[in-house]
Amino acid sequence: MNTEKPNTISQTLLEILACPACKGKIEHIEKDEKLVCQGECKRRYPIRDGIPVMLIDEAELPNSDNPNNI
Repeated sequence: MNTEKPNTISQTLLEILACPACKGKIEHIEKDEKLVCQGECKRRYPIRDGIPVMLIDEAELPNSDNPNNI
């Protein structure tokens, strides 16, 4: 039985996901529904209908206005 919230990414999935651009670790930002690369590229990947879209062309590049790159 799945006890997670419907749009929550499982910790197991987060542990195996890597950024397709730089191979960095991924962090889930729930409030923004994004997966953020913690590696050198800092790309932000969308989550649509509970499914991570880990395509480089779909990723947002880091914003130079935001020092946290989120």
